[in-house]
Amino acid sequence: MHVTKGDTVQVISGDDKGKRGTVLRVYPKTGRVAVDGVNLAKRHRKPTQESEGGIMTFPAPMHHSKVMLIDPKTDIPTRVRRRRDADGTVERLGKSGVNIPRNR
Repeated sequence: MHVTKGDTVQVISGDDKGKRGTVLRVYPKTGRVAVDGVNLAKRHRKPTQESEGGIMTFPAPMHHSKVMLIDPKTDIPTRVRRRRDADGTVERLGKSGVNIPRNR
């Protein structure tokens, strides 16, 4: 997948089009990502002995094709290109040619 946890992305389609956020979690098997403050869903929780009930709001996962990585140099959404270094490590490049580090 072209995004990893901690990347800054922008939503390119849907109700939250244009919003930016940080990737909180990546689901590689389903091809989805959870982005902070985007695609918010609500769940009604019953009160238990450990926690009180109420309406819980959380970012629901969305398909990775709906987000684009933000180029750190130009600060605009960009397509990601992968290039293998001489030592064999794979690096991600934005349109500006700047290496986009993986946040791990």
